[in-house]
Amino acid sequence: MRNTFYSWLEQQRKHNTNTPFDTAADRLGDEVVANHVRSLMSDHATDVASTDQHTVKPWFNGKLDFSPPVNDLTTEGFPLVGGRLDYLDHRPVAALVYRHNQHVINLFVAPASAAKNLGPQHLARRGYHLIHWVRGGMDFWAVSDVDPVQLDRFRNLISARVQPV
Repeated sequence: MRNTFYSWLEQQRKHNTNTPFDTAADRLGDEVVANHVRSLMSDHATDVASTDQHTVKPWFNGKLDFSPPVNDLTTEGFPLVGGRLDYLDHRPVAALVYRHNQHVINLFVAPASAAKNLGPQHLARRGYHLIHWVRGGMDFWAVSDVDPVQLDRFRNLISARVQPV
């Protein structure tokens, strides 16, 4: 019975692009969505609630071994709500929380494993839209149920404020 299951699983990996086991990015995308949903369910979107980037950014000092870029995008329609510590891909990460109208956007930030910039990769999981990209030595994952065009606009605004490596 066990061999049958593993044979089936291997066949799914080879022939079915809709399995949750396709790539590391797919697995990480599932983890990003799970963290996003968990933050909404537990009413624990932030550890530090503030629209002031000069309050949120220093809050991470001593909690992470890197300094995440924190920007207030209120004038562009994406106000900063705050930030929290989260855990993604076996490491602590910064989770920056933004809003667009009534939609929550979680932006997960961690040091990139590779120094080169990586253009946006768009994914969709369980009704949520995700964008992954690397810029300025940082790995970014944005996730929300907001319209994908608006999420991409958000990504462009964040990317424009991060210096490339």
